[in-house]
Amino acid sequence: MTAPSITKSQPATNVDEFTGFDYFTGSPDEICDKIKVDQFGRTVTPIFFIIIVLFSCVGNTLVLYVLVKYENLKSLTNTFLLNLALSDLIFTFGLPFWAYYYMYGWTLGDPACKAINYVFYTGYYSSIIFLTVLTVHRYMAVVHPLSVVMSRKSLHCYATSIVIWIISFCAAIPQAMFNSVVDSSDETMSVQLCDFDGEINWKLQTVYLQNFFFVVAFVIIAFCYTVILIRLLRPTSHTRKKTVQLILLIVVFFFLGWGPYNVAIFLDSLISWGISPFNECDVSKSVDYWMYISRMVAFSHCCLNPVFYVFMGIKFRNHLKKMLWTFRKKNSEPQNRHSRLIYSNGEEISMY
Repeated sequence: MTAPSITKSQPATNVDEFTGFDYFTGSPDEICDKIKVDQFGRTVTPIFFIIIVLFSCVGNTLVLYVLVKYENLKSLTNTFLLNLALSDLIFTFGLPFWAYYYMYGWTLGDPACKAINYVFYTGYYSSIIFLTVLTVHRYMAVVHPLSVVMSRKSLHCYATSIVIWIISFCAAIPQAMFNSVVDSSDETMSVQLCDFDGEINWKLQTVYLQNFFFVVAFVIIAFCYTVILIRLLRPTSHTRKKTVQLILLIVVFFFLGWGPYNVAIFLDSLISWGISPFNECDVSKSVDYWMYISRMVAFSHCCLNPVFYVFMGIKFRNHLKKMLWTFRKKNSEPQNRHSRLIYSNGEEISMY
C-alpha cells in the first residue's frame, strides 16, 4: 500500500506503492512538480473505486447466495467458487478506505492502517490463488477427468481451501508488520500517510512478491486454458462456440487486468532503487499515470470474476432466474391479497 503525497512539488523521495504520489525523481536538489498527477489520482481513483465496490458487492453476494441456496457445497468447484467470492468481497472491503485515503490522507490511526492493509492483501492473494486453483481443477476435469472423480471428497475441498487461506494470511503479514502512519507535510498542508515507514527493503519485497504471484498464476492459467482449448477444438469435440470464447475472455482479461499493474509496480520499484532513467521527472510522471490507470483496471477484476466464472454458466443463470421468480412471486402475493380485499362483496374498500 502506498501513501498519497499531497504536496505541490518535492525533492527526490521514495514512494508508497499503492498511491504512487511521491516517487524518486533524481538528485536531491531536483524538484519534480506533480500537481496534475496528484489531482488526477485524487479525483478519478476514488470515484472508480466506489463503482467497483458497488458492482463487486452485488455480484459476489449473489454468487454466495446462489451457491448456498441451490448448490452442493461439497463439490470441489462450488467450494472454490464460494471461496473466490469471499476473497473478492474481502478485497473489496478495503477499497472504500483507499478511496477516502486518496482524498484526505489517513485519519484512522495506526492500528487501522495495519489491519486494513492486512485484510486487503489477504483478499488480494487469496483471490489470485483461488482463480489459479479453479483453473487447474477445470484443466483436470477436461484433460484428466478420472483424477477429478477421485478427488471429489469434502475433505479435499476443505483441506485445499484451508491451505490457500493460510498461504494468503502469511503472504499479507508484511503489510501488517511494516505499514504504519507517517507524517507528510510541506509549506501549505500536512497529511498523514499509511506507508512502509523506513522499511524500503520490505516494501520492495512485497512488490516482488505480488509480481511473483502474478507470473506464476498467469503461466499456470495460460497453460491450462491453452491445453483445454486444444482439447475442445478437436474435430471430435462437440464444444459450443461460446465455451471457447469464454475461455479466451478469461485468459485475456486476466492478463490485461493484472499484467499492466504488475509492470507498473515493478517500474515503481526501479524508481525506488534510483535506477536511471526511471529517476527522471518525466519518466516518473508517466509511471505515476500508468500506476493509477492500471490499478483501477486491475482492481475491477473482482467485479468480473462473478461474470466469467459463475453467471455465464447456464446452470447459474437458471438459478438466478429461479431466485428472481421466487422473489417476484413473494412480493406479488400480498398485493393479490389486498386486491381481493378491495373488491370483496362488490365494494371497493380504501386501503388508506
